[in-house]
Amino acid sequence: MTDQQTRAARFRALHTAAAPLVLANAWDAASARIVAATGAKAVATTSAGVAWTLGAPDGDALSREAMLEHLARVVAAVPDGVPVTADVETGFGATPDEVAVTVRGVLAAGAVGVNLEDTVRAGGARLRDIPEQAERIAAARAAAGAAGVDLYINARVDTYLRGGGTVESTAERAAAFLAAGATGVFVPGVADPETIAALVAAIPAPLNVLAQPGTPPVAELARLGVARVSLGSWVAEAAYTVARRAAEEAQGEGTFTALAGAIGYGELNAMMSNG
Repeated sequence: MTDQQTRAARFRALHTAAAPLVLANAWDAASARIVAATGAKAVATTSAGVAWTLGAPDGDALSREAMLEHLARVVAAVPDGVPVTADVETGFGATPDEVAVTVRGVLAAGAVGVNLEDTVRAGGARLRDIPEQAERIAAARAAAGAAGVDLYINARVDTYLRGGGTVESTAERAAAFLAAGATGVFVPGVADPETIAALVAAIPAPLNVLAQPGTPPVAELARLGVARVSLGSWVAEAAYTVARRAAEEAQGEGTFTALAGAIGYGELNAMMSNG
């Protein structure tokens, strides 16, 4: 078994409600190394944070090549053996074949998982038709299979993000995506415990939720049956908020209180030297 196959198996095994996988999503090599240094069992990227750090908006604005080059740096930044999963937005391609190209690139970069959205952004965001999205997931699974890696395909179901989502409509999409080859299901936009519990009961696969203000703590999510908790773009947003706050304060009041509590230069520099 190759190192990548070993990491893939380890990553899959981390998805359990007994001890949910908690992912403080990283957006560059430095944030990935910081997250890994906390003892995180895996590292995930956030598509929004990756796009922002490269000076682009989130939402299919980056090129596949830019994303993959950045991903390779993230993978190289974390300690050997720590699995990395990549947010590949809608797959960086209009066709299933193009999604397969993206997956091959993700595997070449050394990652062992992907998040794949069921949203179409061209011409206004909408949910992709179920058969069409299932074909894209099947293409991703086939590409991973040809590479001999049990890629964790986290099928993102955006029913609640797009408004009007129900447990039934979400479960219908999840079932089709799992049949096509998805490993787990990611339902962002849900924080209500009753809804989360209903989704766990309706979806026969590890459920991933997106943490947000008002989301129950990890211990409660575990009791509800959640197997994976992602912080998404929130960590990057918080970091950029500190940058803006410090700049506004320095240029306005001329004070520097926003700098309090920062990781020390020596500690951070040493952390970057341990790669």
